[in-house]
Formats: sequence, C-alpha cells, structure tokens
Amino acid sequence: MANGEILAPVSGSVWKIECTEGQAVSEGDTLMILESMKMEIPVEAPVSGTIASLTVKEGDPVEEDAVLGVVTT
Repeated sequence: MANGEILAPVSGSVWKIECTEGQAVSEGDTLMILESMKMEIPVEAPVSGTIASLTVKEGDPVEEDAVLGVVTT
C-alpha cells in the first residue's frame, strides 16, 4: 500500500463507506467494508493522515488491488 493508496484486499463490491473526504484517520482505522462471497471484509487505512479522495461509492464492484482512495500524510 505505497503512498497512502487505499487498496481493495479482495474482489467484491463496496458494501459500506465509513469515512468521508477530508476526514482525519489513523493507520488501521476501518474506512469501508467490502462484500465478497457473502463475507464482510474491512478495508483499513494504510497510514495516518487525511482522506484526500475516494474513488468508489457504495454498491460499486471492485477488483482485488484496485485503488479505492488515497490518504495523505
């Protein structure tokens, strides 16, 4: 997870987004939850900082390792 990129750990769909652009986050905070094969997979902040951008919305399909957003330090 270089440069604060928020990456999808699995292929699935964005079930719930728990952060907003401009929000301060700490490394390890849950930012969103993906649904894959009827399981809920948390996506955590790779670094502490501010959510600079989110590139998905709830319900979007995502592929493994897709960039879901960026955290700036």
